[in-house]
Amino acid sequence: MFDAKKLEALRAKYGNVGGDVMFSEESQRVAAVQFSAGGRRNMPFAGVPTFLDAEYRADAQDLPDFGGLDIAMVGVPMDLGVTNRAGSRFGPRAVRTIERIGPYEHFLKVVPLAEAKVADIGDVPFRSRFSLESCHEDIEAFYTKLCTAGIVPLSVGGDHSISQSILAGVAKRHGPVGMVHFDAHCDTSGPYEGSKFQHGGPFREAVLAGHLNPERTVQIGIRGPAEYLWDFSYDAGMTVIHAEDVTRMGTDTIIETVRKVVGDGPTYISLDVDCLDPVFAPGTGTPEIGGMTSREVLAIMRGIAGINAIGGDVVEVAPQYDATTNTAQLGAQMLFEILCLLVLNLQARRD
Repeated sequence: MFDAKKLEALRAKYGNVGGDVMFSEESQRVAAVQFSAGGRRNMPFAGVPTFLDAEYRADAQDLPDFGGLDIAMVGVPMDLGVTNRAGSRFGPRAVRTIERIGPYEHFLKVVPLAEAKVADIGDVPFRSRFSLESCHEDIEAFYTKLCTAGIVPLSVGGDHSISQSILAGVAKRHGPVGMVHFDAHCDTSGPYEGSKFQHGGPFREAVLAGHLNPERTVQIGIRGPAEYLWDFSYDAGMTVIHAEDVTRMGTDTIIETVRKVVGDGPTYISLDVDCLDPVFAPGTGTPEIGGMTSREVLAIMRGIAGINAIGGDVVEVAPQYDATTNTAQLGAQMLFEILCLLVLNLQARRD
């Protein structure tokens, strides 16, 4: 029963302290990265926007050790590989402008920016905005340098073709990796019109190049009219979970499946925002109705915490198709969730 005695106790504890004063150890850990010594909190709408409000370290690209970072967040503003609506070249900029993501992941109890050296190091430098092939050469070279320096990459695209060349760099350090892939499409079709660099086929190319282990790959949320393009997924041994299976199986079963398939080997996480139904993420190049909910994706993402996550990306945010900014908001939140998984894995490897 709430009585006068309990009220007085609350007044004594909370009545004369500011909003920067926390009492639980966990809350204090979060507040330490949010409040200045004077009790001020940064205005989320002020200053220069960066991914998840992380420190901006564009200079790190020119340093051999990337400034001693643990995790580098990178923009990859390239969408020359789309087969439908262009526009995801603006994805990194849109995700950077989103306010109030984090700093605390309440389910996983992680404060990622306080528990690892994380920075936004800017965008991949491209030699030409016009050449799809040279853009992919630049991506592979950039991520080879990043990964061989021991830095964990977390990227924002750009179209999904970028993952093909990111994985080439990741494999230089880890060998063929497993993957948890959220998408409406398997992205394992063949080359189109003379180019192997298109967003419908990055993972076929990654397997054939020896960068991706298909038997340690799970594709979640698959649907739409292009199923006939994805025989490769089944022939190669990928685990494909269609969108209609998500409701039938439930998130707990999917989490169990993911853990069984990827095991404890190095695993990359790739999220195309079109894995979600367009009601949640209309701002994308190839929307497909009947998709996952944001709650389902969050549940699965949080449920696989503890896997050996060694990198990730969020792709296909095309903000001009979404006047509400919801798609960019979703992209930023998923970026944060992947960051938490990467930080947890770094902690586990250090312990």
